[in-house]
Amino acid sequence: MSASNTGHAERARLRAAEDAAERIGTTLDARTTCAELARFVCRSLCDAAAVELLPDDTEDGRYPSARHPGAHPATGGATAALHQVAAEGRTRLLEPGGPSAPVSVPLLAHGHLYGVLRAARAAGGFTAHETATLHHAARLAAVHLAHARRHAAARRTALDLQRALLADPGRPHPNLELATRYLPADSGALVGGDWCETVRLHFGRTLLVMGDVMGHGLEAAVEMSAYRSALRYVASAELPPHRVLRQLDAVVARDDRRRPATCLLAQLDPARGIASFASAGHLPPAVFGADGTARLLPVPAGPPLGTGAGGYALVTRALTPADTLLMFTDGLVERRGEDIDVSLARLAGMRLPARASPADVLDEVLVRLDGRFAQDDVAVLAARIRRR
Repeated sequence: MSASNTGHAERARLRAAEDAAERIGTTLDARTTCAELARFVCRSLCDAAAVELLPDDTEDGRYPSARHPGAHPATGGATAALHQVAAEGRTRLLEPGGPSAPVSVPLLAHGHLYGVLRAARAAGGFTAHETATLHHAARLAAVHLAHARRHAAARRTALDLQRALLADPGRPHPNLELATRYLPADSGALVGGDWCETVRLHFGRTLLVMGDVMGHGLEAAVEMSAYRSALRYVASAELPPHRVLRQLDAVVARDDRRRPATCLLAQLDPARGIASFASAGHLPPAVFGADGTARLLPVPAGPPLGTGAGGYALVTRALTPADTLLMFTDGLVERRGEDIDVSLARLAGMRLPARASPADVLDEVLVRLDGRFAQDDVAVLAARIRRR
């Protein structure tokens, strides 16, 4: 081969390698990578292609196979056959003879076999340059499949940990009706820094808690779990809400690694028909009356937890069996570029069906405020005193 022909072939291989790097592995999704590999080889190397992968511990027990649109199903596909392809380490005809017999290329990366690329063309076999391109594309896809497999394993671990952190709030006294909802902003996460809790107290009282740890994702969820545990411990002393916040703030402030958090406490006393509130930088609660109209309860917002500044005030309001108390995190009402007062006014201007149950109140509020499409995690709690 002349020097000019050699240079032309080398440039062609480089262009093919650059094209493969650009088109294969654009995501961490195995199905997409398989489709990109099949699509790439069908663009200039073959008439039909399919990718078959060995099983892996994904949710359905295996990676999906993918073939280029319009491609014919490849023959074979048994695990033993794939390992045989890898053992040979070269392009191999799967059927004896014939100009349209498909070839298979192992998907090998870091010494691990992930599957096989099967390609066929009506015109016959492949040149040495085309074969090298097939192998390069297969290796590139295998590397991305390895990354996808590790990413899937890490995500499963994170979700398992989040499931362990995600716990329903405790059961209030039977004299309260309670409903809660939690909606993560990230579809890949089960829980973040938003949380709610209920703590039974003596004399039929219940402490309702709504908290929001700064940040998102798994790290915020771990912090949330620590706040939740500390709150349960402090609340067991049955202090009034503002003193619970004071004690919790002091506990958290001792560890400078803790993220700040906002928190709203409401101690409900059904026997006396009152609710006592205290806030650590949290948004105020709302109350829906018997006619379905809403009003915000002004609760002075002290410093967020973790600052060590203290200074929390106690506010007491009447609460009747016809009232539904709504506590929420900022993800429910906040909208990017909008003043928080405008956001809260939207909630306060709502009118719900008269005497809707706590669960119905939450569902209606989430629908009207597009809670399921919020840009931040959303936790909401609705409580009502049961009539005797």
